[in-house]
Amino acid sequence: MFIKLGSLVADLSALHQTLSKTKQLHALIAKTHLSNDPFYATKIIRFYDINNDLVSARNLFDETPHRSVFLWNSIIRACARSNKFNDALCLFKQMLSSETKPDHFTFACILRACAEDFDLVGLRLVHGRVVVLGLAWDSFLGSALVAAYSRLGLVDEASIVFNEIREPDLVLWNSMISGYGSCGYWGKALELFSMMRRMGKHPDGYTLVGVISGLSDPCLLEIGQGIYCFCLKTGFDSHAHVGSVLVTMYSRCKCLDSALRLFDGLSQPDLVTWSSLITGFSQSGKPEMSLVFFKTMNEEGEKADPILIASLLAAAAQLAMIGPGSEIHGYVLRHGFDSEVLVSSALVDMYSKCGFLRLGFKVFETMPERNTVSYNSVISGLGLHGLASTAFEIFNEMLEKGFEPDESTFSALLCACCHAGLVKDGREYFRRMKDEFGISARTEHYVYLVKLLGMAGELEEAYALIKYLPEPVDSSVWGALLSCCDAFGKYELAEIVAQRLFGNIPEHSAYRVMLSKVYAGDGRWDDVRKVRAGIKGGMTKIPGISWINH
Repeated sequence: MFIKLGSLVADLSALHQTLSKTKQLHALIAKTHLSNDPFYATKIIRFYDINNDLVSARNLFDETPHRSVFLWNSIIRACARSNKFNDALCLFKQMLSSETKPDHFTFACILRACAEDFDLVGLRLVHGRVVVLGLAWDSFLGSALVAAYSRLGLVDEASIVFNEIREPDLVLWNSMISGYGSCGYWGKALELFSMMRRMGKHPDGYTLVGVISGLSDPCLLEIGQGIYCFCLKTGFDSHAHVGSVLVTMYSRCKCLDSALRLFDGLSQPDLVTWSSLITGFSQSGKPEMSLVFFKTMNEEGEKADPILIASLLAAAAQLAMIGPGSEIHGYVLRHGFDSEVLVSSALVDMYSKCGFLRLGFKVFETMPERNTVSYNSVISGLGLHGLASTAFEIFNEMLEKGFEPDESTFSALLCACCHAGLVKDGREYFRRMKDEFGISARTEHYVYLVKLLGMAGELEEAYALIKYLPEPVDSSVWGALLSCCDAFGKYELAEIVAQRLFGNIPEHSAYRVMLSKVYAGDGRWDDVRKVRAGIKGGMTKIPGISWINH
C-alpha cells in the first residue's frame, strides 16, 4: 500500500498526463479509499481538464463530499476552459451558498469566464461581490477586472478600477495599458506608459506588447518606429512576444519590408505572427505573397486557423485565380474547417469573384450553419454576375430566417441593382435600409446610388443627391457622377463635378484622365492638353496582362 501511495504521489506531480494515465490514477484513488480527499480529487480534475475531458472532471467533483476552495477553483476553471460559461457561473453561485468561500483565484477565474462569454451582467454581479468582500483594492483582482472590462470594450470602467488601486503592481499597469491598446486608445496607452516610467516602474515585454498592440493605423507608423527604437535600446526586441507584435504592427501599417525583416529574426514565429504577415501582404495588394508564405508556413508544420483561411481565400479572390482557391478549399476539407461559417462565407466569395458562381452557391447551400456574413457573400456574388432577382430572393430568405441585414447587405443589394440597371429597386432598397432597418448610409451606398441614377440618365437627380450630402463629400461619390457624365456626354455638369473633385484631391490623375476624355468627346482639344499638362509626373498606361494558370 505504501509503495502504491508513493507511486501515486509521484504520478500526481508529473507535468504531463495522458487521459489514459489519468483514468488509471482515478481508478487507483477509488481502490485505495482516497476519493473523499479533496487534494487528490483536485489533482485528477486538473488532469482531466488538461485532457479536455470535462464530463469525467464534473463526475469526480460531484462525487467528492469534502470540497476545498482548490477543488472548486479547479472545476470552475475546467468549465471556463471548455467554454461552458453558464456551468462555471452556476458552480460559482453554488459555491457562494456553500461553507467554502471563494478566494482571489476563484474571482479571477469567474471574471475571465464572464469576459470570454461577453456577459456584462455577470461581470458586474461578480464585481459587486468583490467590492462587498472588501477585495476591490487587491492588485491581483484589479488586473482581472481591468482585463475583463477591456475585453468587453468598456475601457472607462476598466480605468475606474485601475485608479482605485492605491499601489498597482506591474501586472495591473500592463493590464490597463493592454486594455487601452486593445480598445484602440493608443494615445492613452502611451500616456500611461510614460506615467509608469516617471513613477520608477520598469516595463517588461508585456508592457510593450500592450503599447504596440494599439498601433494599427498606417498614420501611427512613426510612433511605432519610436517604440521599436526603445525596444532596441532596452533589449526587448529579442523577446519573442515583443518581436511578434512588432511584426503585426508593421504589417497592419503596410510597412511590409520592416515586418519581413523582423519576422526573419524570429526563431519560432507563432500562428498569430504568421497570420499578421500573410494578411498584411493580402491587404497591401500583394496576394501572391500571401499564398507563398502560407505554403512556407505549411512546410514548417504550422496549422492555420479559420481566420487565416478566410484571409487566404480573400487573397485568392483578389487574384481571381481558381487554382489557389480550390487548393485552399481542399485544405479546409482536410482539416475540418468546412463547418466554420467564416470559412464557408469566404469560399462563397472566392468562387464568385473567380467566376465560378455555381460552386460558390453550392458551398452556400451545403453550409450547416449560416449568418449575416454568409448571406452577404452569396447576395454579392449573385449581384456581380447580374442575377439581381435571385439576389433579392436570397435577401428575402435571409429576413424570413430571422437574420438582421447590415451595411454590407445593402451594399451588395445596391451593387446588384447597378449591374442590372434596376433604378426603382435600388431606390427602394436605399429607402428600406434607412427607414426600415435604421442603417445610416455610408460612402459606398451613395456611390452605388449615384452610379445607378447616373447610368439611367438621371444625372440631375444624382447631382441633387450629392449636393444634399454633408460636406466634405467623399471623392469616390463625385467620381461616380463624373464617370456617368463621361458616358452620357454631359460636358457642363462634368466641369462642375471636376471642380469639386480637384478641390478635394488636386493631384488625383485618374479623375483628370476621365475629365480629359469628356473634353475630347466634346472636341475641346485645348482643354484636353491643359488637363493632361496638370497631371504630375505625366501619364503612363499600365499594359494589360493575362495569364493561364496551369
